[in-house]
Order: sequence, then structure tokens, then C-alpha cells
Amino acid sequence: MKIGIAGTGRMGAAIGERLIGLGHELAVWNRTADKTKALAAVGAKVAATPSQLASSSEAIVTILTDAAAIDTAYRGKSGLLSADVSGKLFIEMSTVRPETERALAADVRRKGAAMVECPVGGTIGPAREGKLFGFVGGGAADVARARSLLEQMCRRIEHVGPVGAGASMKLAINLPLLVFWQAFGEALALVRPLGLDAARLVDIFADTSGGPNVLKNRGPALAAAIEGKAVGPITVDIDAMRKDLRTMVEEARSLGTTLPVTSSALQCYDEASRAGLGKGDITSIPVRWMKQGDG
Repeated sequence: MKIGIAGTGRMGAAIGERLIGLGHELAVWNRTADKTKALAAVGAKVAATPSQLASSSEAIVTILTDAAAIDTAYRGKSGLLSADVSGKLFIEMSTVRPETERALAADVRRKGAAMVECPVGGTIGPAREGKLFGFVGGGAADVARARSLLEQMCRRIEHVGPVGAGASMKLAINLPLLVFWQAFGEALALVRPLGLDAARLVDIFADTSGGPNVLKNRGPALAAAIEGKAVGPITVDIDAMRKDLRTMVEEARSLGTTLPVTSSALQCYDEASRAGLGKGDITSIPVRWMKQGDG
């Protein structure tokens, strides 16, 4: 199948590797052209513009930073929707507010194309292995059309409602995880005086009722971070998660409610970014709090 990917950051590149490995003919575009080089090296064609990408593809996957990036990629000069996309399928995988996805789907429909949203749970490892968790929003017929491709990227697919529902679910899924990283740093601060080995400490927490799956998956990286060692390739950076936390707070406000714990966590992430950790791995959040007060 001829597939285009707009947005080849960490996740987009990993998904692209997966699709090339399955034998698809891949074209890619990214605002920062350097981020297409890794996929080009393994056979992907690089499109000069989003319009060119759309014209050369049967299905177009987009995984972009935020609503502004979506607007540029789809509606900008030489954007995806400036091409003749009649009959094509768009799979939108960004983490944004539901209203962003609903407005985009309406524009896609007006161009005679179909769109489903599928923001995903998981990082670059699961993306390369086709083991993401997809939260799908869209009409039944469009989701049925997209399913075979989604199944090649995801270990589990949940069709949770119309376009916008997937975005709501993704924000909800990310919320306790992002709050956890800050809460875990606060917990570590209480036991730091015990002087326990970092790997042992993480293992203890992972085997308790308060230990989420992420401790099992990222335990070695977290132990390394506690010891001040390199954690390996960054899978998720702090600034990207700050964006998600802000999006959650904004969405809650639009629904007439508040997220006091999430808002407090956002303040801590903001402080970490101001301290120069914004592009660092997410494990920097608990380690920073555990070591607060150090010279």
C-alpha cells in the first residue's frame, strides 16, 4: 500500500519503520527535513510538501506536535488538503483536544476524503513492534476501512466513539501517568535518606499496588536516572508532556470542570523545563524532585 506519514518525530519515525518493514511503500514529510533522513535511508521517499505527500499516497498518517502544527500541515499553503484527496484515507494520530479533531474531520470530508483519529498509547519501542494501543474515533464505515492498517500498528484497538472521542480518551489515559511521574518523585524524596540501591528501590515500588506498568517497562532507565547515569535513547521528553498536561487542563475547563492535581503537576513540569530539563527524558521529573535541595 502507498502510505504517507506527515510528522516524523520519534513516534512518526518508529511507525514508519514498522510500515516499511511490513512491505508498504512509504513517503514522508516533516517540517524539519532532517528528521526524515533515517526513514529515507531505509527506503522511504521524501516529499517536498504535504500536498506532494498526499498526492502520492493512498492513506496518509499524521502524527504532529499540536493543533498549530496540524493546521499548518493540513490547511497551509501546499498543505495536505490543497491536493486532490478525494477518496483517500487520513489517520490522524496526534495528541490534541477533541475539538481540533472534529474541525479537521469536517474539512477532510469537504474535500471528499475520509478521516479517523487514532492517538496511541505507547512509546517508540512498541511503535516499532506494532504494539501500540489505539484509541479510535470515527464513523463505523471509516473505522472499518482503516482497521487493517491500524491493526498493523496497534496490538489493541478500541473504537470509542465518533471523531473527538479518541482524543478525549488519549488525554484521559495520559493524565494519571503524567501525574504519577511527579508523585513518584515525591515518594522517592521520603525514602532517599534510607540509601537503598536504585534498582532495588524501583523494584520494590513496582511490586506494590501503587506501582503502574510504566515502572516495569522503564524500571532500568529510572534506576539509571536516579544514579545519575545515562538512561539511553529518550522516548518521551518533558516539554512534550507539558503540552499534554496543558491540553488536559484546557479541555477540562471547556467541560466546566477543573483538574487541581493535574494543574499542580503541570506547575512542576514547567519548573523542570525552566531549569533546562525540557528536552530531557521524562524520568528527569521524579529524579529532580527526589534530589531537590541538593547543591
